[in-house]
Amino acid sequence: MYQHRFITQLSTLSAAERTALSGQSPFSSVAWLDALEHSGCVGEQTGWLPYHLLVYQDTQLIALLPGYIKLHSYGEYVFDWAWAEAYERHQLPYYPKWICAIPFTPVVGSRILSSNPIPDALYDYATAALHREAKQHSWSGWHINFPTQLAGWQRQNLMERHGVQFHWKNHDYSDFNDFLGAMTSRKRKSINKERKAIQDQALTIRWYQGDEITEEIRQAFYLCYATTYLKRSGHQGYLNDTFFQRICETMAAQVAIVCAFQQDKVVAASLYLHDEHTLYGRYWGALQSHNHLHFELCYYQGIEYAIRHKLRRFDAGAQGEHKLARGFEPVITHSYHHISQPDFALAIDDYLARERLHMTEYRNQCASLLPFKNQ
Repeated sequence: MYQHRFITQLSTLSAAERTALSGQSPFSSVAWLDALEHSGCVGEQTGWLPYHLLVYQDTQLIALLPGYIKLHSYGEYVFDWAWAEAYERHQLPYYPKWICAIPFTPVVGSRILSSNPIPDALYDYATAALHREAKQHSWSGWHINFPTQLAGWQRQNLMERHGVQFHWKNHDYSDFNDFLGAMTSRKRKSINKERKAIQDQALTIRWYQGDEITEEIRQAFYLCYATTYLKRSGHQGYLNDTFFQRICETMAAQVAIVCAFQQDKVVAASLYLHDEHTLYGRYWGALQSHNHLHFELCYYQGIEYAIRHKLRRFDAGAQGEHKLARGFEPVITHSYHHISQPDFALAIDDYLARERLHMTEYRNQCASLLPFKNQ
């Protein structure tokens, strides 16, 4: 019924084949993944070797699982360093492994790109193909990070791991003040105070979308992004200037940049992406330190944008309990794992069962701290 092959370059896909693949979110798109390869953000030099699984039916391409052979665990946001260390203690290689994920981007979304509904048989086939490939290439295992298609993977006898992220949900708010009105008085005053600080610092906020994003604005954003990464991490970030240039060209309709100006100079900026239902706030940077500017550009401006465009959800990035006070709700995320070594698989599965209980408790504790009146 199905056939498959693995490819190491998405550029080999024809225009018709690209059209047959859809991942719903901007990150689960061939354009995004191809930009990572085109810019050199993934490849041998970064330890993310593209190895995508293509599935065909009657010679027609029907699905793609974006995959990478990994030589480390950086940029995944499902942390398995302890697993790798346990392998090392027993003088066993944990790398290479194969991972189906969006590099450097812990966004929940489709991990099987297809324009058609995905039948159970396709999950079965992909799982069998990955098991064979793992055995042939001596991978320690293979992993599916942050998928939305849960039932299909849960049927595959894989180990399930849970995490927690914080997402803002639009409960049909008419504007930002309507959103604030759902909060307790103390939290509402705190947010208003933070937003007023932007005005007091003589900062002007402007949005740019699609064709409005000139090369000057894009370069101003990248300077902020790279500068902040350099100060924080000693390098200029996982994503380079060529990557951002590429997505602004090929995905312009889904990209927006919000900038903070002081005396007509960009001093901070955030890059957002969006689809039909969700806003994604991913990348930010600043050239100067300003009180509460990060909250303004990365959270409050995004909430206003989502309300204005009637988007249902705002994903402002992984982690961050400080988001709770700003109305972001805790949600459980999922990943699925196959470990080839039986003894390690048993030990990890036992650990994950206990970790899932902890994550449920943590999610419930976080939910109790939300700033809304009905909490």
